[in-house]
Amino acid sequence: MKRFLQRHLGRVIGVLNGFDRLRFRGTLRPLAHTGGMMEFLWGSQVLLKDFKQYVLGVTEQVRQSLVKLAADADRPVKYLASSSTDKEQVARRIAAADDVRQGLVCVLTCVEVCRSYDVHRNRQTRHLELQSCQRKCLHSYAYFIHPRLGWMHARLQTWFPFDLRIYLNGREWLCRELDREGVAYLRRENCLTQVADVPRAQRLLDKQLRINWPDLLDSIAAQVFPLRGSVLASWPMNYYWSLDESEWASDVMFRSAGQLAELYPRLVRHAMSSFGTREVLRFLGRKVPTQRGLYWGRFEKELTSDLRQRPEGMRVKHRLGRNSLKMYDKQGSVLRIETTINHPRDMKVFRPKEGDARGGKAWRYLRKGVADTHRRAQLCQAANERYLDGLADVDETTALAEIAEPLCRPVRRQDQRARALNPLSADDARLLAAISRGEFVIHGFRNRDLQPLLYDSAAPDKQQQRRRSAAVTRRIRLLRAHRLIRKIPKTHRYLVTSKGRLAITALLAARQADTAKLTAAA
Repeated sequence: MKRFLQRHLGRVIGVLNGFDRLRFRGTLRPLAHTGGMMEFLWGSQVLLKDFKQYVLGVTEQVRQSLVKLAADADRPVKYLASSSTDKEQVARRIAAADDVRQGLVCVLTCVEVCRSYDVHRNRQTRHLELQSCQRKCLHSYAYFIHPRLGWMHARLQTWFPFDLRIYLNGREWLCRELDREGVAYLRRENCLTQVADVPRAQRLLDKQLRINWPDLLDSIAAQVFPLRGSVLASWPMNYYWSLDESEWASDVMFRSAGQLAELYPRLVRHAMSSFGTREVLRFLGRKVPTQRGLYWGRFEKELTSDLRQRPEGMRVKHRLGRNSLKMYDKQGSVLRIETTINHPRDMKVFRPKEGDARGGKAWRYLRKGVADTHRRAQLCQAANERYLDGLADVDETTALAEIAEPLCRPVRRQDQRARALNPLSADDARLLAAISRGEFVIHGFRNRDLQPLLYDSAAPDKQQQRRRSAAVTRRIRLLRAHRLIRKIPKTHRYLVTSKGRLAITALLAARQADTAKLTAAA
């Protein structure tokens, strides 16, 4: 990210990194499986033949408690006939019409599909059995303007096992904190286009990562589901909180919409033409296996990239399974890079085994539980930084001659002469293209990594293999002499320098450009 910000230093006000939309899921884990539900019914002395009557009575109590919540706050309860109705829009219309500034806005109810339980008769055993199944039940949406979190809502399933989802917005939360701190800002919808004190705003966003999520979410659950204690009196339990979906956004605030409008088409073109499968995998922190032919190791997921016009702006999106990386031009003057994680198991965290807090730590899959929220933020921030770093070479105004001339002259390094490069020749162009591949951006490349890229076939014998290795070593020495690459200390790996990446990108692009466009540009 530093390279991108340095490149556009005069155009950028600052950058804000933090959560955007968050969807938490509260699960009563003992009731989330059939065995646990049977134990609960046994403890509550409820027979299976009375199951329907019992759960209908409990659901009515839960519904009435939400009606009472709205009545105490003098707010409406509205039933929606269709689950496809935009509930957010309905709630905002009610808030605007009634000039609600804080507290409960409304309670919306709707029948939707859910995972619950039902009792069936087993024809073979002739006994009643409790089965998990999909069914429809009443869901309640409670919309709030929280004094600290701002606009938010909670969705409660009024039938067992009472799943609860809470939807927050990190930028909405930030605006509340900025108001409390007295920091001026300009906001358009869900985006801050200007902030008087960017470092202070970033510190407030960082504080969101240190929040005690279970306590915060439990306090919201207590408002939406106040009868949990009485309904679950025979077997008291708390919600287990997981982060189902998260969006981590890096907002680069430009000084004017015109400056971003001039740059953004080139960013889009570069993202769609230069960021292939290997680059996107690297951005998202995935290991890219050595490619020989069509061999891709154990990678089986589909990766797609698309470009669409959205109300917020032109959007580039790279999807890897259920996770994605996006780029927007929001509100004219904000370049937003956003990583969305819906399936965290593709990522790793250094932790002990589940249920063994004092056990040995190892790299294990990232959990949805809120315990791994900080690690999730680190991974998303790293993905955003790598993506912006990949865009850093766009909009370079240096003349191509200034870049090419030093490379086309012989140089001396450690009293040894190195020949000039010829970027337009096939051999040198192939070498430059090989070292600039996306898989070498983070960990660099070795001699053995370049050999399959520079030679079309494998070496027939060990003698030929040694000759190829020596030839690649001489080419690496040539690139080091021209300061296009540098050696990573105490390793056999090399990284492309900032100067090298700029020069290689420009030279390879010029080599592929057609004469008509070059003539017009000249």
